[in-house]
Amino acid sequence: MPETNLLFDLDGTLIDSAPSILAGFNAVMERHGITPKVPLDSRLIGPPLLPTLARLCGSDDAAALQAMAATFKAWYDTEGYRLTAVYPGIDAALRDLATRATLHIVTNKRIHPTRQILDHLGWASLFAGVYAQDAFEPPLASKAAVIGRVLTDHGIDPARALYVGDRAEDGEAATANGLRFAWAAWGYGVDLDLRGFIRPLLLETPEMLNRCATPAAP
Repeated sequence: MPETNLLFDLDGTLIDSAPSILAGFNAVMERHGITPKVPLDSRLIGPPLLPTLARLCGSDDAAALQAMAATFKAWYDTEGYRLTAVYPGIDAALRDLATRATLHIVTNKRIHPTRQILDHLGWASLFAGVYAQDAFEPPLASKAAVIGRVLTDHGIDPARALYVGDRAEDGEAATANGLRFAWAAWGYGVDLDLRGFIRPLLLETPEMLNRCATPAAP
């Protein structure tokens, strides 16, 4: 059954943020004189900033990680977010879906650049809610917890909602809240096993997003 509330991941689902984020990580490593311990590739896109920086530098030193995070944020919030690319077909799909369902963003990206990107792309008015872990004090612990807040804040019946994402973490967060999961196969997740998710939906192209909402009236 098509759903009336659609929740979207951002990175790897609606936008290709890899070029801008990886450029930011590279700038951080150079600024702090660190040789990355793992490749600077799309596998780094999606998880929260501090754990990703810890992977890159191979250290859990809190002070060093906070300094690197500050460097990344300063670059990304002034330059990097403008390099965001939209996957082909996503803009039209979102504008169509917004006429047939209520849309929300649920992302691991920080709330400030998330809102900057939505404004930059002209998407802010399309979403009834924009949620991130650091939008709360204290920050919420997981994407599953953020989805839970969306459901509570907007009085959404999980049986009438669906979460669209590109990684297994997205499917797990949806399942933890009783939501269906739609896999955006064009994103950063590879060969995702959809077994175990609630009535999963495979979306091979952005044009297939129209399956997620009630068809438009003739």
